[in-house]
Amino acid sequence: MKTVKFGVIGCGLMGREFASAAARWCHLAEIDVRPEIVAVCDSNPSVSAWFSENLTTVRQITSDYRELLNNLEVEAVYIAVPHNLHAEIYCAAITAGKHLMGEKPFGIDLDANRKINAALAANPEIFVRCSSESPFFPAVQRIGQMLEAEAFGQIIEAETGFLHSSDLNTEKPINWKRMIEFNGEYGVMGDLGIHACHLGFRAGWRPANVRAILANIVKQRPDGRGGMAECATWDNATLLCETSDNSTNDSFPWTIRTHRIAPGQKNNWYIEILGTKASARWSSVNPDILHVMHVDGGEQLWGEIQTGYESAYKTITGGIFQFGFTDSIQQMWAAFLYELRHGQAINRFAGCVTPAEAALSHELFTAALQSQQESSVVKVRQSE
Repeated sequence: MKTVKFGVIGCGLMGREFASAAARWCHLAEIDVRPEIVAVCDSNPSVSAWFSENLTTVRQITSDYRELLNNLEVEAVYIAVPHNLHAEIYCAAITAGKHLMGEKPFGIDLDANRKINAALAANPEIFVRCSSESPFFPAVQRIGQMLEAEAFGQIIEAETGFLHSSDLNTEKPINWKRMIEFNGEYGVMGDLGIHACHLGFRAGWRPANVRAILANIVKQRPDGRGGMAECATWDNATLLCETSDNSTNDSFPWTIRTHRIAPGQKNNWYIEILGTKASARWSSVNPDILHVMHVDGGEQLWGEIQTGYESAYKTITGGIFQFGFTDSIQQMWAAFLYELRHGQAINRFAGCVTPAEAALSHELFTAALQSQQESSVVKVRQSE
């Protein structure tokens, strides 16, 4: 069993999720690599203290990410910091020779993303991926298998999205994700967009153009000090893309929705693909249920498949049981480490977001901003 020693920069919610996934690595079966968190960095000592209290492997605690990157024991880093810090810290990590799992959107804007990719191009031996968990749900893996087998026939239309209602409460105090200087002009697209794009990009879908409708619904929020603060980021984004399927060269409309104010939604990833031979739809609201319809000339009947625990990376859990979000987190980390160790994912749809896919998301979201500003259809530049 090979051990990869990790540092965590940004010890918030997702950093703790990684720590939990690493602590129960014995849950995975037939994997020959594991993570060990040996160093943590956060500007808030009370946050980083959680790691030392819960992990016996942590040997360095610092508030300066440079100190962590200078730690020769650290081989790889997970960086989960506000978007405005991505270019600075991601580039520093790559230059320091650390393999990197970074949070989306991989740079606050297109220029920042290009700086990260330039650092990677100068250090091609460094393995870099972006965080996104949704494709690791068993039902989404099944959809990936259908795409791989071209079971849909010609794709007629697709819709993917990530909807939740975390900002529906207008009295909720503002935080950094609602501030342009920290979150960026993408707003909700930078926060949630890569999750809605991951499966489609991996399938080879390439948006040629986009018509975007962006909404800033709550323009002010409590500042936590008794006053009100401007809330200038986009709360909801709906993108209609003319999309080409690289495997067939056919075009179809792809609707991508990312909403932080979605009444009735708690935290809903969803996918719907309509094709000439088959269709499928899935929602994380009922994550074990995959709806599939096959077109055979007779009645068009949607069937319901209960997927159970069918993980891409094998675990000790029996297939009859249910799969959840913490399982998808661990599967994502298994994908990162497996590909770092073996040079490729266990299957096409069981890999983390690549830097090229993250770059494509930046081209799409930048075009979406222009589309909103001009009320027009804007071409999406295809990143090299």
